[in-house]
Amino acid sequence: MEQRYSRESKCYKTARVFPPDVNNHNTLFGGKLMAYIDDIASIAATKHCRRSVVTASTDSVDFLHPIRPSDSVCLESFVTWTGRTSVEVFVKVIKEDLLSGDRKIAATSFLTFVALDENKKPVPVPKVVPETEEELKLFETAPHRAEMRKIRRDESKKFAGFLTVKHPWD
Repeated sequence: MEQRYSRESKCYKTARVFPPDVNNHNTLFGGKLMAYIDDIASIAATKHCRRSVVTASTDSVDFLHPIRPSDSVCLESFVTWTGRTSVEVFVKVIKEDLLSGDRKIAATSFLTFVALDENKKPVPVPKVVPETEEELKLFETAPHRAEMRKIRRDESKKFAGFLTVKHPWD
């Protein structure tokens, strides 16, 4: 089976934080950041698979520090682990105070994508080969996250069975 290095899927995005991007706390809207995360993660997944991909799950988005209008926001994403037809992508979000140069990890996120063929059916993906200390740590801890994803997905399916799809007026 084909394999690719984590570095081959690396993507970066840097943006300014403008007034329309902030909430009533004068910090970047969480939803805006989540859109940036899904966008860059999908690019990393596509570069790794060289196939169309679909988001299977956003496992987590952990907001660690607020991002303010005086900051830039830089996202870095890359594939950390692969299943048979899926890839796990890690996104690191760094905020930088543009006046002081102070940089902090503002958020981290893990997403899972499934590679699709021309008929929108899942297809096998290349294995990932980590190289750096950061990539190796994420690779080594991925099986645990995959198991947690499976448990959460099974619980979500059971829970969905209890939910109604009726209109509120019915």
